[in-house]
Amino acid sequence: MPAAGEEVLQVPRRILLIAPHDSYRTAPYLAAAKARGIEVLIASEAKHSLVSAYAQGLHLDLGDPQAALQTILREAHRRPFAAVLGSDDASTELAALAAHELGLPHNPTDAVRRARRKDLARARLAQAGVPVPRHWRLDLTRPLAAQIEDIHFPCVLKPVAFAASRGVIRADNIEELTRAAARIQVLLARAGLHEAEERETILVEEFIPGFEVAVEGLLTQGELEILTVFDKPDPLDGPYFEETYYITPSRLEAPVQRALRETISSACAAYGLREGPIHAECRINVEGVWILEVAARTIGGLCGRLLRSSTGLSLEELVLLHAVGERPEINSETGGAGVLMIPIPQAGILRRVEGVLAAGKVPYIEEVVLHVREGYELVPLPEGSSYLGFIFARAPNAAQAEAALRAAHACLRVVVMPLWRGISV
Repeated sequence: MPAAGEEVLQVPRRILLIAPHDSYRTAPYLAAAKARGIEVLIASEAKHSLVSAYAQGLHLDLGDPQAALQTILREAHRRPFAAVLGSDDASTELAALAAHELGLPHNPTDAVRRARRKDLARARLAQAGVPVPRHWRLDLTRPLAAQIEDIHFPCVLKPVAFAASRGVIRADNIEELTRAAARIQVLLARAGLHEAEERETILVEEFIPGFEVAVEGLLTQGELEILTVFDKPDPLDGPYFEETYYITPSRLEAPVQRALRETISSACAAYGLREGPIHAECRINVEGVWILEVAARTIGGLCGRLLRSSTGLSLEELVLLHAVGERPEINSETGGAGVLMIPIPQAGILRRVEGVLAAGKVPYIEEVVLHVREGYELVPLPEGSSYLGFIFARAPNAAQAEAALRAAHACLRVVVMPLWRGISV
């Protein structure tokens, strides 16, 4: 208790969220902040955005981290923040740097960089003895022939700084590896990456068979709390790795879930992550738990709303309350929940999606959300980076939620018009 007359310092309930202008995560964060009476200021490059949260927010040049940092520090001097969060991989390092300068809880910037860069992450986890696939780096500025002699097949090629399975391709032999590397090289050249090393490097790793899960957690001073485990019931064996169904609660046995938590905790410690949200992707087989990714951010898309089935709160609410130092009362709801990230069936121009009303009438379906409007171009994986939309289900148990999603997906018919590109002469 403070002494009589001593001023009690109140932690401001104001958060800076650094977010790319096209982030799926911004709207859920803003909705969660409104529900919890927390002020969120959006920092982005979208100075001329039609979305008011971006247009009226703090405007940064994410390609110039030092200038962006000074802009953040000036705003914090004007009105303090309780925390600085990065919504996506592209903003987590700047968020960590700003929080460090402001003396706020944060992850070390080098830890966040390891989590964001797949090649650095693999090297650190292997060094720490955390189970990861055998892996190799390809330098695209050098001839490939001398770099691929020792690679084992099947393998998976990945850009080192992309998310959501973009540019991830399986190869079963040298010919497929060479074609995949060339395809990724074109994708990297068009991506507008700021760092030359990220444009010129591909991670190759041995393919790990097994059942895949995604895990959402929160770190507090290095201690990991698992918020939920999502089962991915469809096999993800390639040649591309488009994610579709996420189902919670997990149907994995308790000992496997304990091993999952222990392995992810070890990965966080190896990186040096200590504060805030983490999103992990793991494969599980007879040899144990294998780390595919541990990112210092939340899951993508609108999937965070599924946590209401296990916590009574959305993922974004939990992250914001954690950031302002508040521990909410968790009221776990019973039953199962799931989401289908509606895959893009083929490249072209979207004409229409039929069967949306029928999908919404399937028992246990809560909502069908389409993000791509008619007339827009569809780009499937591995070049694409988004989904057609999302279907959400809530049911008495996980199996029923999954069945509802599959029935709703079967109702949809995506009509696509081929895209005819002109030939320059």
